[in-house]
Amino acid sequence: MKSTVSPHTLGARSRRLDWRMFILPLVLLSAWEWASHQDAAHTYAFTPLETVGTTLWELLRGADLWINLGASLKRTLWGFAIGVLLGISCGTVMATSRYAERAIAPLYHMLRQIPLIGLIPLLSLWFGNGECAKILVVMLASFYPVVLNTYEGFSGIDSRHIEVANVLELNRTWRLFQVLLPAALPSIITGVLQALPFAWISAVGSELFFNAGSGLGALMLNAQAGARMDVLVIAVLAVTVLGSAMNTICVRFARRLTRWERS
Repeated sequence: MKSTVSPHTLGARSRRLDWRMFILPLVLLSAWEWASHQDAAHTYAFTPLETVGTTLWELLRGADLWINLGASLKRTLWGFAIGVLLGISCGTVMATSRYAERAIAPLYHMLRQIPLIGLIPLLSLWFGNGECAKILVVMLASFYPVVLNTYEGFSGIDSRHIEVANVLELNRTWRLFQVLLPAALPSIITGVLQALPFAWISAVGSELFFNAGSGLGALMLNAQAGARMDVLVIAVLAVTVLGSAMNTICVRFARRLTRWERS
């Protein structure tokens, strides 16, 4: 089903946020701090915020956190870029060619029903536990939503755009880049925005499943093995903050890219 949330809607919602958005986080932080001072078991499960702050300062001063952050970001950007490019290409071909749609669509719809977690043992067998397998997981997570939204964007183009292209007697190439692609662009951007959180989540998840190399997932596993709850909390916060930051940047870029739609 096609999403009805556009970059403009997301931007308008973000501008309406006010101080009340901080109430629930403050309540949860207060509950966390209260639980951390109950007994030894609670102190282990809910590390005091003071300890988390001290550990965060130590990690920021060192290189370990930055190395793992850089590895996860690099993995995400590579897989996301490849998945978006292949997704736009595949969706465009499926929407503009009946033969390609009949050949590709059945296989695509079958494969996207398989959870990525279910593919990990097979990918590990084929590609090992290295960088290639992790990037492939990120690429697949980005690929599926972009293909679907690109296909629906081209399929839902108003017939008047086609009539204009026919009147101007544009060839296939000019018709694609001058008429069809601009008309389908909002839907394509929606697919890209949907793919971004999947790419980030799958990047960290692949690091947890393929326990080799650096990354935030590897940092979490090492923290768990060493009973470092403070480091684990910081890694989770880093995943949250970076994911939110990337989403905000992409939404703002998408709004600028489609500003013609509002004029």
